[in-house]
Amino acid sequence: MSELIKNPEKYFRRFIPKRSALLKELEEEAFREDIPIVGPVVGELLFILARIIRAERILELGTATGYSAIFLAEAFENIKGQLLTLENNPAMAERARKNFIRAGFDDRIKIRLGDAIEEMKTIHAPFDLIFMDIDKIDYDTALPYCRDLLRQNGLLVADNVGFEDADPFNTAIFNSREFRPVSLFSFLPLHSPEKDALCLALRL
Repeated sequence: MSELIKNPEKYFRRFIPKRSALLKELEEEAFREDIPIVGPVVGELLFILARIIRAERILELGTATGYSAIFLAEAFENIKGQLLTLENNPAMAERARKNFIRAGFDDRIKIRLGDAIEEMKTIHAPFDLIFMDIDKIDYDTALPYCRDLLRQNGLLVADNVGFEDADPFNTAIFNSREFRPVSLFSFLPLHSPEKDALCLALRL
């Protein structure tokens, strides 16, 4: 039987997905300004998941500089998809809006300023995919709204569930009869932090 790769953190840094100059610039900004972003590995995973399920409507909770939204919008290449992203920081929302224009996705991505939980109360369903990346302590509160906004067999992706503040969410979704979840703890290069967990959950 083959042996496991030695020093996997160093080894898998060789296989960080290729990305645009804009995305690399946003990574550098995030490192310099301590802005939490998903990084290229999770970004590429989001692209793949959205493309696999042929998502046409995506909801993102937490925009920051627009890094993850750009990956998701790229999945709309062959279909007329729309992504709605919610951000409660006006300065960050403005930065993201400019980045969407630079990426050529301002027609695919709409940004709404406000508290994600409050905004979800006014949004019309259904969505094919919801990506959640807000304060982890709010994940559990957001879960029922995600349930109501997702179509059957829609996908919920929650970032940073390796944080202690995400424990109520992790417990709730594990015991839910309305989701079929799996949580993945992994090494994620250029992610913040680099060892963290991601939850994928199918809406039943």
